[in-house]
Amino acid sequence: MENQQKKPIIKDEDSDLILEIKNGRTDLYETLLSKYETRIYNFGLRMCKDVSDAEDLVQETFINIFRYLKDFRMESKFKNWAYKIAASVCMKIKKRNNVTETELSLDDILPADREKEVSSKIPSWVNQPAEALMNKEMYLEIKREIDNLPPSYRIILVLRDMEDFSTREVSEILDLSESNVKVRLHRARSFVREGLKRYFND
Repeated sequence: MENQQKKPIIKDEDSDLILEIKNGRTDLYETLLSKYETRIYNFGLRMCKDVSDAEDLVQETFINIFRYLKDFRMESKFKNWAYKIAASVCMKIKKRNNVTETELSLDDILPADREKEVSSKIPSWVNQPAEALMNKEMYLEIKREIDNLPPSYRIILVLRDMEDFSTREVSEILDLSESNVKVRLHRARSFVREGLKRYFND
């Protein structure tokens, strides 16, 4: 039987730190925590929409990171692996809170004959991450529209447009095909755009 080919180690900004921790420098866990704690908390807040749940997400995510770091083979970026754990914890919290999941069809968002028109009729800055917008009222409206997305669509929009992961990285984090990520991202963006269009019209 042929040996399964080992994937190469991915070198990134965290590689040296991770290697030192894996080699026994457990005192450096605090450095890792301080680097990612706020990022994971903000991700949890966007997904859970509740401070207590976001805090639980951070705690459970880092418990799992520290528990399984010895098994992390560094075949992906540490950040991607950490967010994969956070996304899994997020789904557990959603299940624990009995959050119902719904499928988001484009028919529920806009008529099929208008699907291709949306991007050209809505200002280009609508596609920017919410944090890039300086207008507080507009930021709150965008946040409201994102919060109204079903969790499985919101998580893709958050990872892709707010956490700046690539489509391929999102597919790896969520164990979804890239085509599935693209479809859900398109529907999520269309939902937000339509909500903003109603806001402008009002």
